[in-house]
Amino acid sequence: MARTVRRNFLKGMAALAPASVALSGYRALAAPLQKKVRITDVKTMFVQAHTQTTFVKIETDSGITGIGEAYWGYGVKDVILGYLRGLILGQDPIDVEPLFYKMWHSTGGAGSEAGVTVTAISGVEIALWDVVGKILGLPVVKLLGGQYREGVRAYWTSYPKNMLDPESCREYAAMLKSHKFGITAIKADADNYPRKYDPEEREPGHDFVTGHLTRKDLERISKGFTQLREAVGDDIDIAVHCHWEFDWIDALRLARTVAPIDPMWLEDPMPPFYSESWTKLTAESPVPILTGENLYLRQGFQPFLLNQGCHLAQIDIPKAGGLWESKKIADLAELFEIPICAHIASTPVGAIASAHCAAAIRDFRAQEFSPGRLTPEEWESFVIYDGGVIRGGKYRILDKPGYGVALNEDVVRKHLMPGETWWG
Repeated sequence: MARTVRRNFLKGMAALAPASVALSGYRALAAPLQKKVRITDVKTMFVQAHTQTTFVKIETDSGITGIGEAYWGYGVKDVILGYLRGLILGQDPIDVEPLFYKMWHSTGGAGSEAGVTVTAISGVEIALWDVVGKILGLPVVKLLGGQYREGVRAYWTSYPKNMLDPESCREYAAMLKSHKFGITAIKADADNYPRKYDPEEREPGHDFVTGHLTRKDLERISKGFTQLREAVGDDIDIAVHCHWEFDWIDALRLARTVAPIDPMWLEDPMPPFYSESWTKLTAESPVPILTGENLYLRQGFQPFLLNQGCHLAQIDIPKAGGLWESKKIADLAELFEIPICAHIASTPVGAIASAHCAAAIRDFRAQEFSPGRLTPEEWESFVIYDGGVIRGGKYRILDKPGYGVALNEDVVRKHLMPGETWWG
């Protein structure tokens, strides 16, 4: 019954122009199928990829399935199977936003505000959008208000083995410029000068607890980024990466230190919670300040946006609330002329889903590519995706229903965490 209704619906949709799709919204398109398709199961797999990540699959009585991915971390699978699954079984998958709020309000008392629960909800929400896209025969980006760009610029979190060695920087630049992904933006760590976790390399006076930067630290950072800029040239953009460890005085000193290389941004130089120090830093910094990957929902981003606590906001979409919530965060940021970027620490499943959202955001700059310990080719091999995930420096958006992505079963099976089975 459901398949027949879907087939007749799609025949009728074929004659509609894309403009009418954007204007009427996905709810109007879905009306003929509402209450015709029901969720029958929610399944997960815990996989070792870039990190330990959780894949999500939603099954329906129509035979249509959707896949998603939640940000890495233990406990996400337990929340999905122990709490969220029971909340959405038997429900209409087209009701993405109502289901999101049902999951949100039914966990964590009066509504979860952050952490593992929101991350788990994000993974389920991402899988729901894949189902809806397949039901309607449309790419997910078309259901999020429309597509601003064909591809989403990627920036690669990587850097030379030794930024203090000019030859190492030149070798890295040659690799980057010859790589088939064609990426033209990178993000390099500032906080491994010296490597704080190696006592033998830590400079006297360097405070491990507070991350205080000595003058020698700053000199080393300046030298490394200057050599990196000289090696990659002006055609490659560079972002400076921190990990929330500095106070505002050292964050400002660091911003002034890296200013000569004209970085895209200085990322997460202070602890992730909002304080007035973020507003002071943003006002005084000679380089753009970016933060957001550890924030959840609009509530987490609101004080930074209202108080001009950053120049750019970076959302981790499979963590912060999923696609629709991230679109709302972007809409809020737009009121303050604050551009959006996307942090991503997932397999191509989460990255492609995130790119669909990014392509629907008007003022969007770039989305991370971070394969971690995997090679780029190993990372890409987790999925089957026509033409490759990143080419020409951009995440590719396929003109296919849902995300247009499928898991490469042979590869994923090899990376299942101990005790896991295929869709458990």
